[in-house]
Amino acid sequence: MLEVFTDEYFMRQALREAQRAFDAGEVPVGAVVVCGNQIIARAHNNTEQLMDVTAHAEIVAITAASAYLGSKYLPDCTLYVTLEPCVMCAGALSWAQMGRVVYGASDDRKGFMRHGKMLLHPKTKVEFGVLMEESSALLRRFFQGRRRSAKS
Repeated sequence: MLEVFTDEYFMRQALREAQRAFDAGEVPVGAVVVCGNQIIARAHNNTEQLMDVTAHAEIVAITAASAYLGSKYLPDCTLYVTLEPCVMCAGALSWAQMGRVVYGASDDRKGFMRHGKMLLHPKTKVEFGVLMEESSALLRRFFQGRRRSAKS
């Protein structure tokens, strides 16, 4: 059977990464970088494990994709991420000249879109809402568990 590589297919791969973060006690955000219909990088949040506030899924994925391609610029790549990137990650995506960013859930508090698409490279295309419900549900489950633990 031939697999069809759609935005949903790749976002499901990012959701798998988000589940890995969830299982590790990290905020469940996952990302994959795709180039030519091939996943070249996978990552999830690692801020707790590494004790590094910059170890967001997007940053780790950009680093891995750049290493894979041997280039700091990624104009022919698409980043799929389960949560709207923050301002820090949008800056990194701009510097990497990411060709396209596709995200699932919006982040009304810390997401870059509050500031407009201008934070990204001018040529970067943005799509959002892909598997939004699944991405949002995983985040809600994580934070509900955190709130229950805090009450105990």
